[in-house]
Amino acid sequence: MIFDAHCDALMKLWMDRSLSFHDGQHLHVTFSALAEAKVKVQCFAIYIPENVPEEARFTVALEMIDLFFERIIDRFPLMKFIRSKRDIDALEENEIGAMLTLEGCDAIGTSLVKLKTLLRLGVSSVGLTWNWANAVADGAWEQRGAGLTEFGKQVVQHLNEAKRWVDVSHLSEKAFWDALEIAQFPIASHSNTYRFCPHPRNLRDEQIRALMEKNGMIGITFVPYFLTKESERAAISDVLRHLEHVCSLGGARHVGFGSDFDGMEETAKGLENARCYVNLVNELQKHYSEEEVERFLFRNFYDHLPQ
Repeated sequence: MIFDAHCDALMKLWMDRSLSFHDGQHLHVTFSALAEAKVKVQCFAIYIPENVPEEARFTVALEMIDLFFERIIDRFPLMKFIRSKRDIDALEENEIGAMLTLEGCDAIGTSLVKLKTLLRLGVSSVGLTWNWANAVADGAWEQRGAGLTEFGKQVVQHLNEAKRWVDVSHLSEKAFWDALEIAQFPIASHSNTYRFCPHPRNLRDEQIRALMEKNGMIGITFVPYFLTKESERAAISDVLRHLEHVCSLGGARHVGFGSDFDGMEETAKGLENARCYVNLVNELQKHYSEEEVERFLFRNFYDHLPQ
């Protein structure tokens, strides 16, 4: 079984309504691919493209949620909406769980009501920023590198109360530390290690250790330029290198995968789409015990679900 903490298929389905979630060639994540790879839980991110006007962003988030239900949940009886561990436990052998997540709080502006609305609609995890600044915090590419705003602290506190994940992927370093100080259920859904690829989106060793001390999770991502500086040569071996480094820091029970499929144009060799998870599984089995492989692929993220 596989628990994938991040993909951007909803964004692609929103941008091109002609795409088929069943087996669309221009999607990395499709129903057919998930079934073939034995993915048990797939997180679907609500990511609002940068060119969407500020006043339209909440509406676009609602449109993506509508697409999630109409094009994925309602159309495929074996796809089941997941809001809790109980829902995962209820999945039949051939059923696939689908979770909603938010990538960046741009959609909520400065409104806690909008955040609460998205949570009531079933969003299980909230990424505070994408790469730039919003009303919550600065992102990883924002030059001033500021931390959480007062509104951002309110957002994190509400996520704590609602027992939802606070996703620190994409945050500036200052915002990461601010969020980690108060977040009760922190994860980095799709981030790699700065040690092996010094990209602003990757986490330094002290950040990874701190995330583990807060009983958080890090999802190793397959984006080539987060895997290696020689991104054109990125391969499964690079994924294993980042995984092993997190384990060496004491993170064997705090690491999983957040592919970022459909959120990248170029792919790592052997990880061209969700079907290719079988290649990763084969490589993991060469280096780790059956229990460790099961933890990395599924159990760790499952165990860290807040509810």
